[in-house]
Amino acid sequence: MKSIAVIFGGRSAEHDVSIITAHTPIIDTLQASGKFDVWPIYITKEGKWYCDKRLNDLSFFKNSDYEQEISKWKPIDISIGDGLTIIQPGLIGKKEVKIDVVFPAMHGTYGEDGSLMGLLRMAGMPFVGCDIFASAVAMDKVLTKQVCAAEGMPVVPYVWFTKEQWEKEQHDMRNKMATLKWPMFVKPVHLGSSIGMGKAKSIAELQNAIEVALHYDDKVLVEESIEPLIEITLPIWGNDEPKPALPERPLNKTEFFDFQDKYLAGGKKGSAGVNAQYSEVPAQISEELSQKVVDLGLRVYTTLGCTGIARVDFLINA
Repeated sequence: MKSIAVIFGGRSAEHDVSIITAHTPIIDTLQASGKFDVWPIYITKEGKWYCDKRLNDLSFFKNSDYEQEISKWKPIDISIGDGLTIIQPGLIGKKEVKIDVVFPAMHGTYGEDGSLMGLLRMAGMPFVGCDIFASAVAMDKVLTKQVCAAEGMPVVPYVWFTKEQWEKEQHDMRNKMATLKWPMFVKPVHLGSSIGMGKAKSIAELQNAIEVALHYDDKVLVEESIEPLIEITLPIWGNDEPKPALPERPLNKTEFFDFQDKYLAGGKKGSAGVNAQYSEVPAQISEELSQKVVDLGLRVYTTLGCTGIARVDFLINA
């Protein structure tokens, strides 16, 4: 039986999202197959690594004092000299578990941005998902837009700036944003899950949204809102010959598909969210539009150098 380590948590604003991702789609499925020995590796918000089979159960994290409980445990050591080996402290010596494959379930900084992939690469450890370079590029919304635009692919009109530029060149940044149409979306460049994201319909709301985004990141993206909007996501898997899944259409009932809609809608954390009926699969769009989504999604996937699995999001003017 192959040993699979699912790594999640981490020192990111998307820490809690990672816990849901690790369990609902990944750990639960791997365990249900009965084919794998699943080892959950949980990284705390402070960066300590823990591994215990009790962490395979999402209900553990629904306890309000789970962080206090984990703090009583001894952190694990990781050996990366020859693949990846979990070294668990014990009363009598240490227990070593040799891992065959790693399934990263990290979101955001230090995980989804290529950092974890770099560590696994150095260890010669097979892992699921995109490699270092595709992860690093795709984690930066601005860089992704620049690469796609350079390859002749359409992107939503946008402006970006750093925290330092906003502090020292705010007048120039405002002039650049004045070229965009209202309303506008403001996003931290290196975060996902809609954390720190805001929709602005006025100067005052724009100012506030920028301040919020800069609280989470030192680089901010401001882009036009596409209205009326058809939002589509396209999952893709594969390496040299990637294959698309069916286009999916989020059925959010709010002004934009925010963190609440994605992960908490319909119940407490982990009880709904990714399991809730918030999407339409396949998306009820024309065959012609569906084919355009697939064609462009595959172009993005190969241009960024994605491998394994990834998802391409589309904002389409209806």
